[in-house]
Amino acid sequence: MHINCIKCGTSTSIENTIEIRTFGCLECKSLFYFKNNELIPKEKYNYTSIVPLLKIGQKGTIEDVEYEIIAIIIKRVYQTFYWREYTLKAKDDTYRYLSESDGHWILLEEVPDEYDISRKFQVLTHNSITYNLYEYTDAIIVGAYGFFDDAISKSTIQMAEYIKPPFIVSIEEFNNKQTTYFGRHFSKAEVKKAFTDQDLPLKSGVGAVQPFLFNFSNTAIVFCCVAILILITQIFVNQNRTETHILSKNFAFSDYVGKDYVSESFTLEGGSAPMTISIHSDVNNSWANAQVALVNEKTNEEEYANKDLEYYHGYEGGESWSEGSQGEKFNICGVAEGKYHLVITPQKQPDSSNEVLSVNVVWKEPSLWNFFISALAMGITLLILFFANKNFEQRRWESSDYSPFE
Repeated sequence: MHINCIKCGTSTSIENTIEIRTFGCLECKSLFYFKNNELIPKEKYNYTSIVPLLKIGQKGTIEDVEYEIIAIIIKRVYQTFYWREYTLKAKDDTYRYLSESDGHWILLEEVPDEYDISRKFQVLTHNSITYNLYEYTDAIIVGAYGFFDDAISKSTIQMAEYIKPPFIVSIEEFNNKQTTYFGRHFSKAEVKKAFTDQDLPLKSGVGAVQPFLFNFSNTAIVFCCVAILILITQIFVNQNRTETHILSKNFAFSDYVGKDYVSESFTLEGGSAPMTISIHSDVNNSWANAQVALVNEKTNEEEYANKDLEYYHGYEGGESWSEGSQGEKFNICGVAEGKYHLVITPQKQPDSSNEVLSVNVVWKEPSLWNFFISALAMGITLLILFFANKNFEQRRWESSDYSPFE
């Protein structure tokens, strides 16, 4: 189908065939209606600030169906907000509509449902899903280009938009005729894949149905399932663990001045597991220290762990205070099976009165440490996602008069 504009001579072509009632020339902004197969001038659009990003006659494939852009409409609300609508037609006469504003795209299709929008209902149920009112206003057409099978008028169009991101139900009433559209967020990547590799405008703000980067509810469910699986795994692993007591000994500080304690050799069998070391000393306004070296007798590799014991207390400003502890516990992680011995160096504050350091060493002590660490990490992540999602939704509703946050 091919038309030459009688005003400027610009040629506009599409491969689809439709019964043309109105034609708009993108070059000179003139609008014509057809009468006896002739173009009759109707009006001229003066608005030129918003130009189409895609072209009439351009083809693209969406969900394995090839569509051709046959018409472009530019609409305005509130005197300042504009958006573009592209009419897509397939060879089987299937129509879809691609809407773009501020870099956000929505793909829509007409559905047969009708709704009463005269009373500005705050919610709408479509296909058993509840949508929230986002916009209720009047729009006008400020630009119409390409081939139309209906008349184009500058009369106001009553609009109501209900959203459930990433979906939307858009309802238009014009000349007592209602048309309902169902749509979804259409990403910039999908637009470029379907139609063009050219640069498209950057997004501004949050789109009406733009989805958050993560589905918070689904992420929370996944994290809960993962936490339960980790807990079950930890319980199962701990049930099969047999603790190996390596050492339980009291060290007199006076016997190890300037020298180390070397334990007897011991053999560990089974999968890798942490070695837990517990120390205790009667520190009193003083400190003590234990340095532990685990020596692999086959490879001569050494793993070191070091822990201080500090306990201080006093009376100041009419109140008692204390800090530190007389006992501590720490791990050497991932100790594999093999033959080992321990080298322990006990130390204390020279002028302190405590005389003994107690050391207890256990391999494969049952622990839910991994579960608690994982649960804490997932909990913090969910908390961050919750506030990020809330901020995202608040920004989405900033331009709506029906924000649930007000």
